[in-house]
Amino acid sequence: MSLFPLDKIKPEKEEEGRYYNSHYFNYDGQQQVRLEYRFPKCSLTADCVVFGFDGKDLHILLIERGIEAFKGMWALPGGFMNPNETIEECAERELWEETKVRDVYKEQFGVFSAIDRDPRCRVVTVGFVALVRKSDFEVIGGSDAKKAQWFKEDELPPLAFDHEEIVKAARNHLKERMRIEPIAFNLLNEKFSISELQQVYEAIKGENYDRRNFYRKMISSGYLQNEGKSEEPTPNRRPDLFSFDTKQFKEDETDNPSQTDSLLF
Repeated sequence: MSLFPLDKIKPEKEEEGRYYNSHYFNYDGQQQVRLEYRFPKCSLTADCVVFGFDGKDLHILLIERGIEAFKGMWALPGGFMNPNETIEECAERELWEETKVRDVYKEQFGVFSAIDRDPRCRVVTVGFVALVRKSDFEVIGGSDAKKAQWFKEDELPPLAFDHEEIVKAARNHLKERMRIEPIAFNLLNEKFSISELQQVYEAIKGENYDRRNFYRKMISSGYLQNEGKSEEPTPNRRPDLFSFDTKQFKEDETDNPSQTDSLLF
């Protein structure tokens, strides 16, 4: 679909009935014309698989649908793209409208186009994976969402549409991304313990690491800055807290990429 000023539109092959001119008024009150095909159309949506970490377990943010289709079922935050926005803007808007989560690490990971994936019409969706610190947000359902709620990633309820397939694909994508970039830090608080970092790695990768070897590997990377002892009361001695030196890591990605491999498993 293309937008043109009224005096610029030149539909090709109009005599064959393949195109037609649709007139409308834009936000400034100016008449515009849209060149459209005389073929069935597909709608485009964005769906977000939002991962969060509570210090022990990996969670996924779901919304309870307040409208048909699948009213009352749990689903991923997402919705239809407007004509005046990109798919990235759609994902950002829908995530905010339905959960009040915004401005978080987010990237595309797949396109899902099964013909019968949506009973309303022909819909293709773009999947986004997002990583958040759960403590940064109070999730609140809004727009089409009756409720927003965190679920342990291995204890999800039945999901609407093909969202179980999308979650599985997002999980695999996250696991692969861990091989090339230390995205786990996006799930942690600004200050974290090595134990919490190890739990994130193990939760995402589905593997267990030796505690001493993990600690030694992370400390020797040079990207963790010691922030002192935790102030939280614990039955044992208070653990050291660390922060991730993002600036140094980004510099080394360009100047010394072999050094950054020290954080990858």
